[in-house]
Parts: sequence; structure tokens; C-alpha cells
Amino acid sequence: MTGDRRIKRIGVTGATGAIGLALTEKCLKQGIEVYVFLRRGSKRNERIADDPLVHKVYCGLEEMAEYDTKDIPELDILYHFAWMKAFGEEARDDLKTQIKNIEYAVDSVNLAKRLGCRRYIGAGSQAEYGRHTEALGSGTPCLPETGYGMAKLAAGQMTGLACRKLGLEHIWTRVLSIYGPGDGEGTLVMSVIRDALAGRNPECTKAEQIWDYMYSGDAADAFLALGEKGVSGRTYVMGSGKAAALREYIDEICAASAEISGSGRVKPGYGAKPYGDRQVMYLKADISGLAADTGYRPQTSFEDGIRKTAAWVKENMSI
Repeated sequence: MTGDRRIKRIGVTGATGAIGLALTEKCLKQGIEVYVFLRRGSKRNERIADDPLVHKVYCGLEEMAEYDTKDIPELDILYHFAWMKAFGEEARDDLKTQIKNIEYAVDSVNLAKRLGCRRYIGAGSQAEYGRHTEALGSGTPCLPETGYGMAKLAAGQMTGLACRKLGLEHIWTRVLSIYGPGDGEGTLVMSVIRDALAGRNPECTKAEQIWDYMYSGDAADAFLALGEKGVSGRTYVMGSGKAAALREYIDEICAASAEISGSGRVKPGYGAKPYGDRQVMYLKADISGLAADTGYRPQTSFEDGIRKTAAWVKENMSI
């Protein structure tokens, strides 16, 4: 089934992350009402825009199964981005937590049903694929090597089953490397930006990986396009569709950060860190399915996106 319907009101879990923030911002520009589901006590909640179209709902992952939705009007779509322990090798292999994430994903489908949603869109990960040497498409075999990747794969399958049982349209996305304002502090992009802004030489691997980076604003546009035109039952890979050596990206980050900070350009310490045992060396999205079904193509160059991100870090984060 194809969407192609005007979106009037959505719900977003994980709304304080890079994609959630960008999606909310895009919705406000289009006059779309947004209900953001937030974890109580999180300092990141301050990032949510103060706008009449944005409604804060304090409902963490563990509360979704029983949350009373009577005070929330009917929504069109629920976007599920929230996930515990998504960053760091140790966290991603915390199997008990990753198993809980699967349960919470299924809970989010039931929440979507109670909210009157017609469509559910979930955010999976490149980690579902494991290591490959070709562009990643919806038909690429999934061979996850981390607990996180295994859980994301299971969550995509189980939310699909839950949606079929409840009569909801289901779309799953496998998100590659997204960067932008609001991204996690532990990501490579954010770490290098903070070092470069502070005048510290970032320590890196040899950075020989071939990588695909997508700006969060572009990802938000893609998620909105899927909300309106995506085909229920399909899986879409989310990336720029372009890849370059990681070293090129790091050099660009250092150049942009030097420009914004007004200080000298730092020199990355390539080879200062070893590769991990399960290091992915090739990462590129095949976005032909996304483009064919929605007409969407990324618009932001890495150069422009990283300048916006570095400016946000300087303004909003300690370095």
C-alpha cells in the first residue's frame, strides 16, 4: 500500500536525538503538529522547540505499554527512534538491554494503535547488515555481529508482524551514519568537532574506511517523504548514497571547525587508535528504492552539513 497522503499530526519517540530534532523542525516549517515522547528528567529535553505545534508527552520507553493516550488527539504516524544503549561497543553488546529494546519497539506499535495512527515508521541500523563490500540495499543479506544489530533486525521483523496484526501500515528503515545538531557526544563526527574546536589534535584510526554520511536535515526530509509516499511493508536504506574515505571527512571536519573557531587547524593523529575487531570498512547506501517510491534525494553536501553541525556544537556543547 502506498501512502501519498498529507501528514497533519505525528508522534515521535527519541525526539531529542539528531533525527528527531531535525524531523520536528521540518514539521514546524510545514505546519505539522508534533507530539514528542520524552524521558522524564533528561537534560536533552531542553532541546525541544517551544512552539504551539509541539506537545511534550512525558512517556519513557518503559511506560509506553501502559500509557493512557486519552488526552492525545488522533495521530497520522508514529516515528519510533528511541533506543537504549545505541553507542559504544560495550553498550551495543549489552544483550539484556538490547532484548528490552525489542520489547519496547513492540510496545511502541501498540502505542501507535492506541493513538489512532494509520502508519508506523521505525528506525533500524546499518548494524543489521554486518560487514559487506557492496552498497547496502533492502535485499542485502543481514548478518549482524553485535547485540545491537541483532536487536534492530528483530525489532524490524517483530514490529512488522505487530502492525499486520493490528492493521497498521509498517515501514522499516536501516539508517547509516547520520550526523547533525543534537547528535550523540560519542560519535566520531562529534568527537572530532569538539577536539578541533578546542584546538586538540583528534586521535583517529588510519581512517581508511569508505563511508557514507547523511545530514540529519536530509534524513528528516526522507522520513517525511516515507510518511507520505513510502510503501507499507518495505524496508528502506537511509543514507546519502555517496561514499568517500573517512580521512576525507575528518579533514573536512577539521577545516570547518577551524573556520568557525577562528583558530588554527588541528592535525588529526591518523593511526593513533587501532581498528576494532569487527570494524566495518565499507559503508554505502543504495537509496534507489527510497528515490523510486518517494522521489527523494539528499540535498546537503557534507561540507555544508558539517559547518552547520560544528556551529551548533560551539553554541550548545562544552568542548
